[in-house]
Amino acid sequence: MIVRKAKPSDLEALSQLFDAYRQFYQQSSDLAGARNFLSARMEQQESVVFVAENHGQLVGFTQLYPSFSSVTMQRLWILNDLFVDSNVRKHGVAQALMAAAKEFAEQTGSKGIILETDLDNIQAQALYDKIGYEKQTATYHYFLPIN
Repeated sequence: MIVRKAKPSDLEALSQLFDAYRQFYQQSSDLAGARNFLSARMEQQESVVFVAENHGQLVGFTQLYPSFSSVTMQRLWILNDLFVDSNVRKHGVAQALMAAAKEFAEQTGSKGIILETDLDNIQAQALYDKIGYEKQTATYHYFLPIN
């Protein structure tokens, strides 16, 4: 398995994974929308996507968005998306993607990586705990819905 930054030629296969990821979160399938969304993020350099490739097939991805800490005056990365095809789960793909994200964060001199996950996503929480992420209990996260 190879983990690497996504490139424009990955867009079709990556869009299928992204569409499956959205369906995991109870969204309707929208392959064209997934492709357009990813294409825009890549073209405008608004995110960094790492893909896991196994025997020439993309089997997982993680997407990072840039942010900053005003208090520490440092870059942060928001790990917004992590998805592994159900056929290859429990084979270290997610851990390899997370390792690539960590290495990238180190290379870019960032303060760290932040992420959130659903309270019932026990598998993801176990992975994050295993690889050194610290659960934040001193702060609350809020969301203001606009539409």
